[in-house]
Amino acid sequence: MSRSSDNERRAPSKGQVARHAARELAVQAIYTWQMTGKPVSTIEAEFRSQVADEDLEDHENWHKVMQVADLALFHELVHNVVRFQADLDASLSPLLDRRLEDLDSVELAILRLGTYELSRRLEVPYRAVINEGVELAKSFGATDGHKYINGLLDKLAARLRYAEVSARR
Repeated sequence: MSRSSDNERRAPSKGQVARHAARELAVQAIYTWQMTGKPVSTIEAEFRSQVADEDLEDHENWHKVMQVADLALFHELVHNVVRFQADLDASLSPLLDRRLEDLDSVELAILRLGTYELSRRLEVPYRAVINEGVELAKSFGATDGHKYINGLLDKLAARLRYAEVSARR
């Protein structure tokens, strides 16, 4: 009888793929909001309308992500990260080694998303939140940004989800 090794992973479920795609879009939308200050509803509408934009440089990949994404989750994440931004930043700031304003904008978007999920989406296991943050940082962030994201979200999970983290360890 053979056991699967730790290196072998099961293929993600359709729901996991949809939630990951929603988070990918959410990070991009949050980044856009941070950089432009546009109303979040306008950004969401622009994201949804880009599916039909044939001139979009990366149209095929964008279209695939939009087709599989859990758009209700995308909506919740983007709107609530913006809505609770002050609270999220207050939770995050004490753990930072620099001022919030000095963070890379992509990393800040990922950290705000992770902080929202750790503090407000308790049905999502803390390890899933950290893993998603790391994967998003690998996709969108600087070369070693995922290490920074991992460390911060791990510290934040220990504070916000003490019982869950303690039970796991």
